[in-house]
Amino acid sequence: MRIKQISVSGLFGIFNHVIPLNMDERITIIHGPNGFGKTAILRILNSFFNSRYAHLRAIPFRIFRVEFNDNTSVEIIKDADNAEDLETNNIVFNFYKHDSKPAFFTLKAVNTRSDREIFLSFESDDMIPVRGQTYPIRTFPLEDYIEFSDNFLLSNLKSQEEPDWLENFKSNIHIRLIESQRLLNFVPNRSSRRSAETPSMLSTMSAYSDELAKLMQDKFKEYGTTSQFLDRTFPVRVVKQHPSTDLTDEQLRHQLNELEATRSRLIEVGLLDKDEDAEFQIQPQDIDESTKNALSVYVQDVEKKLSVFAEIASKTDLLRKIINNKFAYSYKEINFSKEKGFVVTTSYDSSLSNSKNLLPTDLSSGEQHELVLLY
Repeated sequence: MRIKQISVSGLFGIFNHVIPLNMDERITIIHGPNGFGKTAILRILNSFFNSRYAHLRAIPFRIFRVEFNDNTSVEIIKDADNAEDLETNNIVFNFYKHDSKPAFFTLKAVNTRSDREIFLSFESDDMIPVRGQTYPIRTFPLEDYIEFSDNFLLSNLKSQEEPDWLENFKSNIHIRLIESQRLLNFVPNRSSRRSAETPSMLSTMSAYSDELAKLMQDKFKEYGTTSQFLDRTFPVRVVKQHPSTDLTDEQLRHQLNELEATRSRLIEVGLLDKDEDAEFQIQPQDIDESTKNALSVYVQDVEKKLSVFAEIASKTDLLRKIINNKFAYSYKEINFSKEKGFVVTTSYDSSLSNSKNLLPTDLSSGEQHELVLLY
């Protein structure tokens, strides 16, 4: 199921928009003057499908409608009984399906002062409370304040239980909104006793670098666990394995070469260490009838071990190629490691015998935005 058209009426009490999506090329560009609601439309879409109802309440509109390519549609209606207080009234979700009665769900009003009103009441230099700490208001998009505010996190984000039909419907559509403020992130403050409660501001580059390092480490641990099991049972399986009479020497050498190539790629993207490749150096003369059976089991084992890395290796290799192609003009290169995550080097000064290491945050603002988007 894919979204075919988005429409909104009464956006900011002024605008009515209809946006048909490009179903064939799968890319639709929304353009228009500042203040006409382009980002607001995307935020409504994101808020509904990801159940971020505090955000949905914060944007003033009358009706928001999403149509799908299977002739179903969903309509979000803000209670119009009190036109001056759209943000705190009930919200009705209507789901229309061909040849069946519409299903509906009413999201009850939150009886608190609206987050938008509270947020906009601050001055630019005011400090706002966020999980026990205070930060300058100018560093916060409205959405971040709503999400992390002590006063409204529970009352606004914890909505009443949704009906099964609504949960099932939303699970079929995956929406991700990439905000314009990409380079700052909230993360738990691990140095604090209240690490689970107190977030701090961190460069998104640093956060993603740490995240990638952890993903790589987790896969390496899984690789180690798989290796231990296979190595422990290897002798038994060699003894019980039927002779590999159907496997020719040429096929076996080809499999070994393929494993070596796979291993080299994993080393190149930082998932395996360079000093671990010695065990693969098996020469053609080492293969005879007495060793073929053991080598065939060995090949199967190594394939299982290395398959642990298949998905993350494919993604990191693609990311590395795209980024390095984009950064080539500024003499920068990115690689990855299990310890550091992003490893950035520059070779701008040709007099240097070795490349100079950079912190990910040393990249230009534009380069950081590109890397965050592509990651």
